[in-house]
Amino acid sequence: MLPIQRQNEYLYPVPKFDLKKSDIKDFDTELNGFHELFIDCFQRSESRDHFLKYMAGQFSDLERKSIEPIALAVEQGNVRAMQRFVSDTPWDDYNIGIKYRSLVNDDIGSPNGALIFDESGFVKKGDDSIGVGRQYCGTIGKVDNCQVGVFAAYASEAGYSLVDKRLFIPSKWFSDEYEVRRKKCNLPEDIIFKTKPQLAVEMLGALAEEKILPFRYVLADSIYGESPDFIHAVESLPDMTYMVAVSSDTLCWLRRPMTLLKEYKWGGEMKTRTILADTQQNPITIETLAKNTNNFFWYRREVSEGTKGPIAYEFTKRRIILSNSGLPKKEVTLLVRRTIGAGKESYSFFICNASSSMKLKHLVWLSGMRWAIEQCFEETKTELGMDHYEVRKFMGWHHHIQTSMMAHFFLWHLKIRMGKKSTIHYAVAA
Repeated sequence: MLPIQRQNEYLYPVPKFDLKKSDIKDFDTELNGFHELFIDCFQRSESRDHFLKYMAGQFSDLERKSIEPIALAVEQGNVRAMQRFVSDTPWDDYNIGIKYRSLVNDDIGSPNGALIFDESGFVKKGDDSIGVGRQYCGTIGKVDNCQVGVFAAYASEAGYSLVDKRLFIPSKWFSDEYEVRRKKCNLPEDIIFKTKPQLAVEMLGALAEEKILPFRYVLADSIYGESPDFIHAVESLPDMTYMVAVSSDTLCWLRRPMTLLKEYKWGGEMKTRTILADTQQNPITIETLAKNTNNFFWYRREVSEGTKGPIAYEFTKRRIILSNSGLPKKEVTLLVRRTIGAGKESYSFFICNASSSMKLKHLVWLSGMRWAIEQCFEETKTELGMDHYEVRKFMGWHHHIQTSMMAHFFLWHLKIRMGKKSTIHYAVAA
């Protein structure tokens, strides 16, 4: 859904991708120029040729954009050679990433840019593809046999693009039972199990250390927002503001409760622990807080254009003290969004480490910026076949996803290079 809020209520608008085939006159020449930037990332000329042809196939009108149909459709394509190129041939992945993110920075880099973390599922049949298993797949909204990738996207006033990725590999894949499958999929021996938030932390740290893409904001869904590791990683970056979703049962206080140290004996030694001074002053859930907030504190905003016209939500913000194991911890700003209209009200919750002086309109804007990564997923899947792959190996997954990300950015580059203007759009995250 695309919002219609006024531009002056935001730090900047995020444009919508609206390039059409009719806008491009010499697509093949432009694509060749793009690929020339990466010729030193491949050892052989055949690999460079496959790289170009594979991405050209992703731009085609093929119904299914996996290796075989692409190889059969492109001039002088060879199915087995392209399969080897995607799944087995070494690429200079590090250099490709550096060059790619430098191009992203040239076109859409901004000091007020945002890094957005989220995962996307890829439904798969069979049990032999790397990391596949029965797990929640956000693409279809239920548990199914799938692979899940954790992604980092970049958004600014100039556009949006996926900039990094990791494949989530369930813990069972590291058991003795899966040893044969790991070898068939060529999973590197140094790869260990990492949770989705840990994979996001890995990408955040690498992007920050790389210092190619400037960013001021970090945005994420609740699986990352409720991860102490992820929040700690963001807070360790200087002058960084995060806005993350959290679940309705998150506990908090409106005022910091008094605590005291209590002595107790353990193993013959006297020790101390922190407890609440008033045992009746228990934390409440943020959902309880929202439902008990007087209507005076709610602000109505039209934030998106639905199929039946503008959709209005109401927002409120409060400073809260988060509870950790029943004790008061950090102070944050809570933003609550609630639905309006007939039927049961529903709420969405976000926390932000910005100071209390940050205006509601700025918080509302931040809460909707995750729309950009959702657009990345939709556009790369529907237009470029990011979810059409049939590779099973670890390297094959990464190479296919990398070319999909780059193909998506290439289209953004054409839009920006041509100076194509578009109607300003905003969004609200689901």
